[in-house]
Amino acid sequence: MIQQASIDQAYEHCKNVTFNHAKTFYFASLFLEKEKRKACYAVYAFCRYVDDLVDNAPKESLIQDTIQLVEQWRSAIRNVYEGHAQSTVDHGTSLVMMAWGDTLSHYAIPSHLPEELIEGVLMDTYLDRFNTFDELYTYCYKVASVVGLMTSEIFRYSHPDALPHAIDLGIAMQLTNICRDIAEDADRGRIYIPQTELLQFGISEHDILQKKPTPEFLSLMKFQVERANAYYDSADKGIPYLDKDSRLTVQLMSTNYRRILNKLKSMQYNPYVERAHLTFIEKLLAVPRAYVQSLGMKQ
Repeated sequence: MIQQASIDQAYEHCKNVTFNHAKTFYFASLFLEKEKRKACYAVYAFCRYVDDLVDNAPKESLIQDTIQLVEQWRSAIRNVYEGHAQSTVDHGTSLVMMAWGDTLSHYAIPSHLPEELIEGVLMDTYLDRFNTFDELYTYCYKVASVVGLMTSEIFRYSHPDALPHAIDLGIAMQLTNICRDIAEDADRGRIYIPQTELLQFGISEHDILQKKPTPEFLSLMKFQVERANAYYDSADKGIPYLDKDSRLTVQLMSTNYRRILNKLKSMQYNPYVERAHLTFIEKLLAVPRAYVQSLGMKQ
């Protein structure tokens, strides 16, 4: 049997990963009760580790090598669900899997969800363009919405109608990331804006890769921001289905991520000026309003 001290160490590791790599999520999680908060850290750490295997792979490394590393995580998470002894290759992986094992003893997170996340992360090994929004939606669902579905099991909800809105929050947040990070992605040769929409607005790939803020491009970004906002509108309708002690955290996530879009709007929809982000004070200032909103919610 795993000793409690080891489990506590595992959760502390996951907490540190979350703090170092997801300041907005970490800040919002502070308003959860302790057990839910720890479980969310386990989920995030798993997602972060898998994502980093692709994003931080050395340029000279073979795609097959990266895929193999991700597959080791797939094997590790399957072992957790099947109750098998861990045989992970490094200490960090072992700690994350230990935290996951304990989380699953409290929350029923379906095994297909981390599997779908891995599928989404692996898409980045062979896709750097998306032809249509339907293709991009599938990607956003797998790398972001499934995280919302996993954490929904931790937040608890009163009706399954909560889940489509959780999916929409994931879509909204990933679309926000795409808008915010378009310059950074261009440096890596990636374009997440669908090709059909580039064509629709009269923009070439060269314009994106050269970071040209043409009038056509700014119109495209305005369209992207408005679409993401529509998904936030839908996402917020699902928050009342959550346990009362979880609503403020999700409302803060939605509010603060949406405010990144507001930053882009204030920058005249030009993401090349600077990377839109919120300061700690700006995140803190969102708490009172989000708190009032969460109090007024009725199922």
